[in-house]
Amino acid sequence: MPTDSFPNIPTDDAARLRSLRAFEILPALTEPVFDEFVALTARIFNLPISLISVVEETDVHYPANYGMPGHSRQPRAEALCSTAIVLARTVVYHDVALEQASTVSEEALEAARRNEVRFYAGALLLLPDQRPLGTLCIIDRQPRNFTADEQHILELLAGLVSQTIAVRHLCYLHPESGEARWTTLSAELQEEVQALNALVRYLFVRHGSQMPVPADFLTQVESRLRDLQAILRNFKV
Repeated sequence: MPTDSFPNIPTDDAARLRSLRAFEILPALTEPVFDEFVALTARIFNLPISLISVVEETDVHYPANYGMPGHSRQPRAEALCSTAIVLARTVVYHDVALEQASTVSEEALEAARRNEVRFYAGALLLLPDQRPLGTLCIIDRQPRNFTADEQHILELLAGLVSQTIAVRHLCYLHPESGEARWTTLSAELQEEVQALNALVRYLFVRHGSQMPVPADFLTQVESRLRDLQAILRNFKV
């Protein structure tokens, strides 16, 4: 591999993969609450696509998918989500077409061209042991600016998804009572996310669609996201 090529695999990936499988994360992420999260994420940023990705050894899976039907998985080397795992942080590409092989793998650049992806932002999702599992990402077919305030909200949303995964895992450690508690909590979370989705639609109607999303709009959204954080933080099995 040329020295200026982007690395595909982080040095601690074997331990991350062991953790990923121990938590049986793919079945967990097929639950409806995670579909609600990606739909909300797309709507907040007024973008057509949002995905939850799980970066496995050779493939990246998309168990929650809004706006990209049929895109259930792809080779890891072709996935922009893999770059967040390598860099261990949020990645933002305002225009993927302008990126070079030193910042994104050549395979991922080619796949982005093939899939007509121009804008990408992905925030890390974490397993209950805090190892990265993949991303909550947003995608557009055209270049787009993305502000620090918007990135903050995307990371907050990713944190909520990670919290939800951790709470679900905790519930399933106590099958005698936890599974029923998870069913109740999951339904409550879905209702809260749907209500926030309705608020976002109202705010767009009232203020119009703007890109980047205005800071005062994001402040109102953040307040509601903090309420969701509190529900998860205060949950007891």
